[in-house]
Amino acid sequence: MIHITFPDGSVREFPEGVTGFQIAESISPRLAADVLAVGVDGVTYDLSRPIEQDASIQLYKWDDAEGKHAYWHSSAHLMAEALQALYPGIKFGIGPAIENGFYYDVDPGEAVIKESDLPAIESKMIELAARKESIVRKEVSKEEALNFFGQKGDEYKVELISDLADGTISFYSQGDFTDLCRGPHLQNTGEIKAIKLLSVAGAYWRGDEKRKQLTRIYGITFPKKKMLDEYLTFLEEAKKRDHRKVGKELELFTFSPAVGAGLPLWLPKGTILRTRLEEFLKRIQKRFGYQQVITPHIGQKELWVTSGHYAKYGKDSFQPIHTPQEGEEFLLKPMNCPHHCEIYRSSPHSYKDLPLRYAEFGTVYRYEQSGELHGLTRVRGFTQDDAHIFCRPDQLKDEFLKVMDIIFIIFNALDFKNFEAQISLRDPNDKEKYIGSDENWEKAERAIVEACEEKGLKANVELGEAAFYGPKLDFMVKDAIGRRWQLGTIQVDYNLPERFDLEYTGADNQKHRPVMIHRAPFGSMERFVAVLIEHTGGKFPLWLTPEQAVILPISEKFNEYAHQIAQQLDLLDIRVSVDDRNEKIGRKIRDNELKRIPYLLIVGEKEMEAGMVSVRKQGEGDKGTQSVDDFANAINAEVEKMMKAM
Repeated sequence: MIHITFPDGSVREFPEGVTGFQIAESISPRLAADVLAVGVDGVTYDLSRPIEQDASIQLYKWDDAEGKHAYWHSSAHLMAEALQALYPGIKFGIGPAIENGFYYDVDPGEAVIKESDLPAIESKMIELAARKESIVRKEVSKEEALNFFGQKGDEYKVELISDLADGTISFYSQGDFTDLCRGPHLQNTGEIKAIKLLSVAGAYWRGDEKRKQLTRIYGITFPKKKMLDEYLTFLEEAKKRDHRKVGKELELFTFSPAVGAGLPLWLPKGTILRTRLEEFLKRIQKRFGYQQVITPHIGQKELWVTSGHYAKYGKDSFQPIHTPQEGEEFLLKPMNCPHHCEIYRSSPHSYKDLPLRYAEFGTVYRYEQSGELHGLTRVRGFTQDDAHIFCRPDQLKDEFLKVMDIIFIIFNALDFKNFEAQISLRDPNDKEKYIGSDENWEKAERAIVEACEEKGLKANVELGEAAFYGPKLDFMVKDAIGRRWQLGTIQVDYNLPERFDLEYTGADNQKHRPVMIHRAPFGSMERFVAVLIEHTGGKFPLWLTPEQAVILPISEKFNEYAHQIAQQLDLLDIRVSVDDRNEKIGRKIRDNELKRIPYLLIVGEKEMEAGMVSVRKQGEGDKGTQSVDDFANAINAEVEKMMKAM
């Protein structure tokens, strides 16, 4: 007999070799029907996998991330089984579960798999699922695995197996399909109900642009059709909010093949939006005692060797820039931190000088693979709202609290009310992965935990997720349609002050190392704007929107009056444009409402004679006639009220 400990601390005896399914069934048949996988001492098992020794367990259902993972991982195998039946000779790369659904990278040989082929693949998946084929795990030797896939001629699996250690390899089989896989999986294919294949894309094998491009097929499955229908509705809403689509409609940014992939060009309206975000954060930072700095876009290679970034980002960065001087090399900077360390080091500091808070909207560059690029969310050149705080150890917690205050102000101002936090700490059982003394780590971790407690912030604690140089606090926000985005990070660093030999003179007249805090509330301006577009659907708050109002003359003879009003409003600090196209007023109203402009000002004979404007508000319709001054005062008062609330 073995002892099984449940999450509530209770312990029960079961025969050695009992499965997760049998344990669930011993509690209730209903539970057994709902459970998808089982956690055994923190490792997720298939429900049919024997448990051979005393263990703590957790039963995972659909609402658990581990349950979804097993469900979607099995769905990836079901799709692969269908592809094998439909495309004889097809070869398989990897097929993981992802945050929403799954994908499989495949090499169909001479065949071409298109979007139009997905319904046929779906139908085959439904047919195979109906057979309720058992999904069986088998542990195999490395030699056996190599022989199996070598005989199949599947070089991708052979390459993956070559990187694995003997004794760690397992196969999963269902029907005529066998795959190299760690699992976990469902008990049989019949548990997979509602199926939808979503898209086809290209993906280089192992993310290497020099390797063959495979076909990546994305899909998602659910236990109930209603859940799939709800998800497809969500996808339609997400398409409407796609920042690439909305950004084009609102004329915010563009990309040019002549400039280069992943290098966004900010158009005038997008520049206004971004500039207002920067000005907003600069005002907050001034209130909290930050000093703005500006650093070059490049630095000598040795700077990045000293910081450790060359070892970490060298392969992913743009290659060194060679100057006419022999042996001299520069790099486009992947991070702003080393430059800020050099600013700190440029003059001596006393303990009385600290903390020093350097802030910069610094543009950095990383050579992302072309297949990884995605609108503004994944680019090769981006601007971080970076700041580095150099403080004494006894100031660490207070500085951390102040950075949290800044992040909360931003979230409130931009209506990110639904967010969660994660504290990432060192793995206490593997301290060799980290640098710095135990004492410093304990101080840093305690400061983060205590700061969260003082703010009443409930944060998930994850062991082993800290950066190698220190613990951190990350913020994940949910947007208006429930998607999670990581925005805002605060990291504690004892590493760079050591590497750059940073010092301050203490009250004891001895030299001491400062502690360094990295913080970026937006993260990057590009990604933050993308998230903001998708959160708001392009309907930005009045204080932020590039155009607060547009003037619509009813006909050409009122164009001059419209431009006179625009000049008046511009002097009253209202961001305004004129739509003087030779179009009917109904068309102008529709077009400008699609541009999400908050106020539409209509002018004709009556308005010109009275020196007035007819006001329409986005989403609310006609608001009556007002004088130009009254309208401007109302807008500025509305903005001022918003700003005070921040």
